Amino acid sequence: MKIRLSALLCALSAPAFAQGSVTLYGVLDEGLNYTSNVGGHGMVEMASGFPHGSRWGLKGTEDLGGGVKAVFQLENGFDVDSGRAFQGGLLFGRQAYVGLSSDSVGALTAGRQYDSVVDFLAQNSAGGTWGGYMFAHPYDNDNLINTFRVNNTIKYTSPTLGGLKFGATYSFSDDASWSNNRQYSVGGQYANGGLVVSAAYLRADNPSATSYGAINNSGDQNLLGSRLRIYGAGATYSIGKAALGAVYSNTDVENPQSSGYVGPIVPPVGTLSSLRFQNFEVNAKYQFGASYWAGVMYTYTRASVNAASGKQHPAYHSIGMMADYQLSKRTDVYLQGMYQRVGGDATGTILDTAYIAGAANVSSNRNQLLLRTGIRHFF
Repeated sequence: MKIRLSALLCALSAPAFAQGSVTLYGVLDEGLNYTSNVGGHGMVEMASGFPHGSRWGLKGTEDLGGGVKAVFQLENGFDVDSGRAFQGGLLFGRQAYVGLSSDSVGALTAGRQYDSVVDFLAQNSAGGTWGGYMFAHPYDNDNLINTFRVNNTIKYTSPTLGGLKFGATYSFSDDASWSNNRQYSVGGQYANGGLVVSAAYLRADNPSATSYGAINNSGDQNLLGSRLRIYGAGATYSIGKAALGAVYSNTDVENPQSSGYVGPIVPPVGTLSSLRFQNFEVNAKYQFGASYWAGVMYTYTRASVNAASGKQHPAYHSIGMMADYQLSKRTDVYLQGMYQRVGGDATGTILDTAYIAGAANVSSNRNQLLLRTGIRHFF
């Protein structure tokens, strides 16, 4: 259900005033998960927000005339199981921004927002589109499923020009040192018929060094260090009922912190001078009928770990599948599964063990299986 509040203000002395609207929307995503190898045992738990993070939000526009609109969006993420807020307990942890938009010039917005990697590159991945959280690349190292959002952010998004759309962000450190916990990113996308090609780049300096900068330390971040750089490119091609996708991403972390986060868990990663992930993903989705579809993805991730003992290269193989059936236009049920195996060199750190995003905990060995059945309702 969507609630739209529209108002046209008028007075006897003026012919017309601006018209605006506000929309209340949301998603409830709830299900049961089975995770293997948690302390050597399988574990069943109730968990919220996988293909879609559970949320509610408000978004609106006001027509200012001349093709210009004021826009805003406030979005809260929450756990259906307990009612607690996600994103470190923030009231509007998913999004909170206000700005101006023009069909001919583009949009300029300010607040807590998504970066260009999420806006453009993620659209070619299974995790960033139909699969969601479970299908993240190991530790969501490239942020394609938006483990972190960026605060204090100015974002520009262009209109679509001949199939081309681009954008950029800059996130202020709000610190006397401009480079202490700042972020900037740029990305673009070209669409022609069934083909969509995207590329993006992000850099963050001293992420989470402060609690008030671009990337805060309230559980948002995935990989910490003195510098984080992410870049990549991808493509999706749709033909008939089928959609095929491929994406490459590279993540470099300089001077990773031994006490830093790796995904949603907080293990030590050892004494490292640098950490690099390269992700190679292919995915496919097929619409079997009006009410049901299925998708599959495979990602090969090669890590490069520079430690005092030398360089090691652990490798991750991740295979995921999902099937979805619509009960109505707003309610569906689904099945998901992901298997991950870690091979390659041993590093003597947590990076040697499997961990699937959303699993109950890190695996007790190099293999992990996560299965989920769930229900979603959109309003």
